[in-house]
This record gives sequence, structure tokens and C-alpha cells, in this order.
Amino acid sequence: MNDLPSHKSLVVYPGTFDPITMGHVDIIYRALNLFDELTVAVAANSSKTPLFSTEERVELIKENFAHEPRIKVEAVKGLVVEYAFRKGAIALVRGIRAVSDFDYEFQLALANRKLNREVESVFLMPGFRWIYISSSMLKDIARNGGDVSELVPVNVNTAMKQKYANIDNGVPNS
Repeated sequence: MNDLPSHKSLVVYPGTFDPITMGHVDIIYRALNLFDELTVAVAANSSKTPLFSTEERVELIKENFAHEPRIKVEAVKGLVVEYAFRKGAIALVRGIRAVSDFDYEFQLALANRKLNREVESVFLMPGFRWIYISSSMLKDIARNGGDVSELVPVNVNTAMKQKYANIDNGVPNS
């Protein structure tokens, strides 16, 4: 019998998640097959104009994973690698869909390694069913009246419909 103390592995999955897609959901469940706990770290991105506020994104994700006690959702500011280190995470989980994603993610992983060698980067691919979708693409489809119901969680689809219900010059209602 092993007398060593059990050690739970925690990972952080950072992103803007505006909105969270079924590709993101798939990555989360894939990560939970490898690690004990996962924190979804919802970040603001000053280079993007969000559809949902940070608070709305956190609530939508929490609602979607309310049944899963191994998943936590938090808003984050600052360097994600330092946030992960403070939380005791062993790694940052990042999704890769295509070679173009890898180039960006590889550079980010190297920068994070330079900032903090204690937190690894783990790359996961979503299932083929979700590999082509991105939040930006889904917002564009929904903004133009397309159906994204199979590509986002039910609560997110409802929230997107509400945001785009009364579009005024392409700007969603808050």
C-alpha cells in the first residue's frame, strides 16, 4: 500500500471565452480526463470587443458546468501564468485547432516558461466535430441571423439570441 499523500492535479484553462463554444467544452472534458481539477480563467482582452462582459461570461460558464464539482470558473486579470502559479496549478491548458494556432500558442508557451518555469503548458485538440469553430466566427454567424445552436451550449445560444435580438447598426444590446 502506498503511504504517500495523495496530490490532486489542478490545471488552468485561460481564455476570453466570448462566447464559450462546444470546442472549449470539449477541451475542458478532455483535460478532466487527464487532471483532477480545472479552473476556467476568464480573461478580458483589450484587443477584442466582447459580446459579453467578463461577468456575463463567468456566469454563463458557471451555469453550464454547475453539475461538475471539479470545474471552477473565475475572472482573471494580469499574467495568467502567475495566476496559475498562485492557484497551485501544474499547467495551463490551451486548445489547438490548426497550425496557425500552434504558432501563436508556441510563442505564448515559451513566454510563459520564461516568466514562470513551475507552470507547464499542455496543448489539447478538440474533437474533429469542433475543430473548425471559433468564438469570432460564431459571433459573426449569429450576428447575421445564422443558427449556432449546435456549436455553443444551450444557455450561451439563448444569451446570444438575446444580445442580437435588437441589433442596431451591428451593435448588440447589453
